[in-house]
Amino acid sequence: MWIWIAIGAGVPIASALLGGLILVLVLRTGYAPGVAAVRRFHRRFTNRQVLKTAGQPGASAAVIRHTGRSSGKLYETPIGVAEAGADFIVALPYGPRTDWLANLLAAGSAEVVHEGDTYRVSEPELVTTASVSRYQSAGERLTLRLFGVDEVLRVRKEQIGESA
Repeated sequence: MWIWIAIGAGVPIASALLGGLILVLVLRTGYAPGVAAVRRFHRRFTNRQVLKTAGQPGASAAVIRHTGRSSGKLYETPIGVAEAGADFIVALPYGPRTDWLANLLAAGSAEVVHEGDTYRVSEPELVTTASVSRYQSAGERLTLRLFGVDEVLRVRKEQIGESA
């Protein structure tokens, strides 16, 4: 009987560990079809859940509001940010070829909601992760290293209001 309980508990744990290993390998190597699949999954499922609290005080993610470069439509995307004086540092786990980043680079500015406050961000610049590591927590640095993230986005921030 105990063997079946152990197997029943071990299979989900082993599956989760294998899934995590595959995720790390896909993002670390930049394997394009794998990265695209991860992005599609997050856009379809995870982002919807994260957006429910993103940008609020204590939330694990901020929100970037950007305008589609072709459609002109307003989009909201959850992002991870670290404050760096007059700048925000934004992690790029999928690399620099995401739609929201292309929209930001094309427009030159966007809005970020972080910790309940709304900021206008501008002057987007891709910089090395090492050059801004002093602004990131040890956990953030470890995670970026684990996923092989060498570039982050630095944007100038200007507070424009408090969010409701």
